[in-house]
Amino acid sequence: MSITHNKKNLEIWIKNRVRHDQVDKYLHDQKDFIDEDKIFTALEAGKSPDAGYVRDILKKSLAIETLNLDETAALLNVTDPDLLAEMRQTAAAVKKKVYDNRIVTFAPLYLSNFCVNNCLYCGFRSDNILARRRTLSIDEVKREIEVLAGTIGHKRLIVVYGEHPQSDIDYMVDTIAAIYEVKVKTKKGVGQIRRVNVNAPPLSVESLRSLKEVGIGTYQVFQETYHHDTYRRLHPQGTIKGDYRWRLYCMHRAFEAGIDDVGIGVLFGLYDWKFEVLGLVTHARILEAHCGVGPHTVSFPRLEEATHIPFTLQSKYRVRDEDFKKIVTVLRLAIPYTGMILTARETASMRRETIGLGVTQIDASTRIGIGAYSDRSEEQEGRRQQFLLGDTRSLDEVIRELARDGYITSFCTAGYRCGRTGECIMELLKTGKEGQFCKLNAILTFREWLDDFASKPTQDIGEEIINKELDEVKKNIPGMYPHLVEYYERVAQGERDLYF
Repeated sequence: MSITHNKKNLEIWIKNRVRHDQVDKYLHDQKDFIDEDKIFTALEAGKSPDAGYVRDILKKSLAIETLNLDETAALLNVTDPDLLAEMRQTAAAVKKKVYDNRIVTFAPLYLSNFCVNNCLYCGFRSDNILARRRTLSIDEVKREIEVLAGTIGHKRLIVVYGEHPQSDIDYMVDTIAAIYEVKVKTKKGVGQIRRVNVNAPPLSVESLRSLKEVGIGTYQVFQETYHHDTYRRLHPQGTIKGDYRWRLYCMHRAFEAGIDDVGIGVLFGLYDWKFEVLGLVTHARILEAHCGVGPHTVSFPRLEEATHIPFTLQSKYRVRDEDFKKIVTVLRLAIPYTGMILTARETASMRRETIGLGVTQIDASTRIGIGAYSDRSEEQEGRRQQFLLGDTRSLDEVIRELARDGYITSFCTAGYRCGRTGECIMELLKTGKEGQFCKLNAILTFREWLDDFASKPTQDIGEEIINKELDEVKKNIPGMYPHLVEYYERVAQGERDLYF
């Protein structure tokens, strides 16, 4: 797709992008909700926490209650090996209570890498003249989906757009609609994408309503860093992304537009990781207070090398592996109901280790070059993508490893189409009831994937997991077992997209 924009029109587009009237109404005394003094005070006060206090905090997490800043800071400051072990065990128990042993898989789909912003750490930054820029046409998008849904077997995506007129709201709506249209014949059924999550720039309420109407899943926007000075330094003034508050309050606007399923995140490595964790908790708590619903997902990518972007190798805040595992643990404990997304930025070994600390979603068969699923001629071609990947394994390989570790891969998207979103799903998650629906639907969707896409080794280990899950339903949810068996047999015969 080639659309030209002269300099004057581009300047007008940028100037009109930020709507301060949709931000200022949320401020209190002209201040935003990230109180840095409060965060630093909590971190200082939380040093050398008492073991009894830490164990009381862990009990609160197990009750699926969001922690406050002081409690989260105390966990961040734990150094005693025995207490750290208890934290990890509790994090795993919280994940099991809310989400059972399911891991949801998805694929990222980058549709355009044109961007008007100039973030110092990003491979898509406007000053990166060596980047190969491209925006996919509708036909090219459909070809990507034919591979993702028809060859690999994904059911959900996160579509990623740069901030540029070529990928503005009309393009977003058109491409998402096109994604939902694609259906591909598989071994026994039909492959299609059933849920399109969106990772996009902050939008106006009007544009967000358009996303709602086209049927998106989760709307993701990461603050990148909650530290005001660091944000200003990394996002040049005069760019759209240079407006901290426009980005910070985008989830408030999403709820105003009727989108009640949102995802927040930080790019760890831009500033002190303990500060950023408290920034995420602050954001979750303000959404709970103002919107009645916390974030459906929290993401915690680490800064990775990007081609021709020196900052990615120079940052003094890059996060060590042990600290990263602590981040995952504490976030699971601090926001116990939320889904936690671990991306293929991390290596396969790191992903395997941190999944047990409370992760619920991962990507697989990931390719982040523009058009890279249908065009596999260039592996990890740095000029086409935002950063370099750590885990390039296929979905089949990832599912096989998960099954060996006792996890069932879920392709379920039912809750969103049944209306189990927003306040409804938050209540179900906090009481553990959502896990029962999801367990049933995980079995059905895993049966679909095994029959349509699995290799023989993955099929064999997958059968063991699915039989174990069926036995658990029969034992723990006996009233639903006959209905599950009926649907299960229909799926085994080739019927698709049955759900509870």
